[in-house]
Amino acid sequence: MIVSAMRSLALAAFAAVALVSAAAAGGSGSAPEPEGLWTGPIPGYTPSTLKGAAVIDVAAAGSLVDKGGAVFIDVTEPDHKPAALPPTALWRPQHRSIPGAVWFPGAAPGDLPPAHEDALKKRVETLTGGDKAKPVVAFCHPDCWGSWNMGKRLVTWGYTKVSWFPEGIDGWQKADRDTEVVPADPDWAAVTKQEAGR
Repeated sequence: MIVSAMRSLALAAFAAVALVSAAAAGGSGSAPEPEGLWTGPIPGYTPSTLKGAAVIDVAAAGSLVDKGGAVFIDVTEPDHKPAALPPTALWRPQHRSIPGAVWFPGAAPGDLPPAHEDALKKRVETLTGGDKAKPVVAFCHPDCWGSWNMGKRLVTWGYTKVSWFPEGIDGWQKADRDTEVVPADPDWAAVTKQEAGR
């Protein structure tokens, strides 16, 4: 009985060390949740939680799409022209997203200029009709702090039915769900273009 107890204790200690080692090594869901918005690099290991929001998978995201009424906010960065592509080559990338999603390229950083932050907040208010209880889903790609930041912003702005979809468009496509070509939100694009021209 003593040997059995010692064996159980040894296995428990081994499991604890393995968990600590796995967290130290990094990986999806291994990052600690920051107090505020993340201002470091956008690609990288993210937390597994977002305080004040639900963390959803493809099935739950699909259910929200099928049910209708939720606002899906895509903060995926736009594709950049490959450096090896000749200057004369045509470059007309199309952004595919979840059907009905609204795309805000450039809205991923946690340290947006104040004018961009204000424009983003106002645009979300328009999309939700000012209803803070309307379901809103933030997404981009896996291991992308941009969608985490968007979810955090929504919670901070007082939205009560915020979902973060960390698998993003990659998980959506892997599940063989439909996509559609989505242009950048015109109001958002106008603000960011105006600010860039100053």
